[in-house]
Amino acid sequence: MKYFWPVIILGILIFGMATEADAQRKKVMNLPKYDLEPYHFGFILAANQMHYSLKLKEGFQYLIQDPALWPEPNSGDEIQLINMTPAPTPGFTIGIVGNLRLANNFDLRFIPSLSFGERHMDYVVKEFKDGNENIYNLRKSNASTFVEFPLHLKYRSKRLNNAAAYLIGGVNYRIDLASQKKNERDIVLPGGGAITIPDGIRLKRNSVALEIGTGFDFYTNFFKFGVELKMSYGLENIIEADEYIYSSSVESLKNKIFQLSFTFE
Repeated sequence: MKYFWPVIILGILIFGMATEADAQRKKVMNLPKYDLEPYHFGFILAANQMHYSLKLKEGFQYLIQDPALWPEPNSGDEIQLINMTPAPTPGFTIGIVGNLRLANNFDLRFIPSLSFGERHMDYVVKEFKDGNENIYNLRKSNASTFVEFPLHLKYRSKRLNNAAAYLIGGVNYRIDLASQKKNERDIVLPGGGAITIPDGIRLKRNSVALEIGTGFDFYTNFFKFGVELKMSYGLENIIEADEYIYSSSVESLKNKIFQLSFTFE
């Protein structure tokens, strides 16, 4: 996964250069009036990599906390959060493409989509008990199901035979349907009884992101096929803060998503 996106980007560049070289030979132009149509529709299939952009509070690793706020071991005298690191995972996206022609080489695109994925948060915690130190490593996961409403402005280069490059930029409003799922657990207290506490970080339902991307359009005999790489950067802090160690040291947590898309229009 470490080399997933560099390999994909390299593949797109190689494919683009090969297409450009091949385009030097004169070809029959497919769909010659396609870009003059006022609007058209299609669909999108994509692979995504969901990530977090994490900012921790200054000096968080020096804060001594109540062990009741760390329900995993829950047996020490004191605890410290040593580190907290997000880990991305792959997912997928499906959606519908709506394209409105604004002018030569400029389009407005609306792509309502449904994205599925999961993100992990890795914790390193130091526990003090009877004069001894114990280090605990723990991973907590957050599944996300996003209903997305991206609105993009697309600038397309001059068509070279049956291919064209393009740039996109815009905003995306997301609703995380999975954020409202119960992310809690019950623990039994040493003196008897039980309490309900969070089982990891809790996320807000709504968020907005800025998006930029680049891609290539290829005109076939029957439809236009596109390959696109897009980066999405959240603008809002999405964490539901509380006093528990899972999120008490977080200054801000924002969505960060990379997406490789294939469009059929």
